[in-house]
Amino acid sequence: MEAVTITDVAAEGKALARVDDRVIFVPFVAPGDVVDIQLTKRKQQYAEGYVTRIITLSTERTDPFCAHFGVCGGCKWQHLPYASQLKYKQKQVFDSLERIGKLELPPLANVNVLEENKLGDACFPIIGSERIRHYRNKLEYTFSNARWMSQEEMITGETIVDRNALGFHIPGKFDKVLDLKECWLQDEISNQIRLAVKAFCEEHAYSFFNLRDQNGLMRNLIVRTTSTGEVMVIVVFFMNQQEEIEALMNHLSTQFPSITSLLYVVNEKGNDTLYDQEICLYSGRDYMLESMEDLRFKIGPKSFYQTNSEQAYVLYQVVRSFAGLTGDELVYDLYTGTGTIAQFLAKSCRQVIGIEFVPEAIEDARVNASFNQLENTVFIAGDMKDVLTEDFIAQHGHPDVIVTDPPRAGMHTDVVKTILLAAPKRIVYVSCNPATQARDLALLNDNYRLVRVQPVDMFPHTQHVENVVLLEAR
Repeated sequence: MEAVTITDVAAEGKALARVDDRVIFVPFVAPGDVVDIQLTKRKQQYAEGYVTRIITLSTERTDPFCAHFGVCGGCKWQHLPYASQLKYKQKQVFDSLERIGKLELPPLANVNVLEENKLGDACFPIIGSERIRHYRNKLEYTFSNARWMSQEEMITGETIVDRNALGFHIPGKFDKVLDLKECWLQDEISNQIRLAVKAFCEEHAYSFFNLRDQNGLMRNLIVRTTSTGEVMVIVVFFMNQQEEIEALMNHLSTQFPSITSLLYVVNEKGNDTLYDQEICLYSGRDYMLESMEDLRFKIGPKSFYQTNSEQAYVLYQVVRSFAGLTGDELVYDLYTGTGTIAQFLAKSCRQVIGIEFVPEAIEDARVNASFNQLENTVFIAGDMKDVLTEDFIAQHGHPDVIVTDPPRAGMHTDVVKTILLAAPKRIVYVSCNPATQARDLALLNDNYRLVRVQPVDMFPHTQHVENVVLLEAR
């Protein structure tokens, strides 16, 4: 297809064009680009493709700052100015609420508009991230003995000897890994550690993992950081070769004495998950400490914590503001995770009850509540639709406020029904998926009116957006 004009952005970070009443989805382009497209998928209503030639560049563009842009799937919107990213994320939220939820939206004047979110002549209700690079506190890298080769490398026809990689999976290619030279997502210490680990392993002829055949010594590397400057490194091996493990861990401990928590795992399973694996402490503590206001959180190797620490604080401030707590409320915190929101609210209410499916997360929540001397929190593990029942409410009391932060799939219909039965005065719904959030809000709409909407950008240069809404009983 020749001379196609890109007109808008779409789901999954792609942009779109319309040709002969068919929508064409294309990655790594911007509205206003005029391009030639090679189609890779054709359906009756839509098609997908990639750009073969750029004829005219959009004025709504900026130069990507990462050398891996266009290959790595991590930051698909680097070519869009940050103000444009915020505009499209905000549009995604309000389009979902109107189109999917069929909801009557509050006027923008009612939305919590912050002065610093005024960009140019446009006023953005969305709260942008002050830091748009090096904002993540956790990255997981994969070792591979069959790195992704560029088109230029393949065209030469030469035999490529160096095939080792330590980096990210190529989107849609489970067995291909992009060897990262520099990543802009996490603090520079992450780049230094990753490059040092790869160099040591290659120098000492450690075998990199074969993702198809499931063999090789080096499997994964996880780097976690906190806003207080602490660092956790987890090296994942596939085989229990103690001499090699000891050598690498000693090298890391010596080269990076600032590492707070240095751990390793021998994972011989067919998948990369570590929740069922024994994690061995090599040096330092087996946890890091994160802080937020007067709270401190212990973060272990299996703990969940929002991956953008600074924006998490902003998000929780929005939740607390929307909850409208006076000190005497009973709050249910659904999908509480490790209880960070529950503990953030605890000093402003009478009691918080957090419910979460993952038992290890609930254990973390209890440990941190004790660590912060919060005696008005209760944490319960179990499947939300099985725990949150009429009997549960009769036992623990009708909540004044419900805070819910479900996974991307949204809430089970049984959970929505029980929320309606509980009949709280206010519901604060936090979502990482505006589409499923809008679907759930439609189910609540007969009993609750949408009062406030506040998008928060947690992941600059990606299409992802968090959204917080406040519902009040009609």
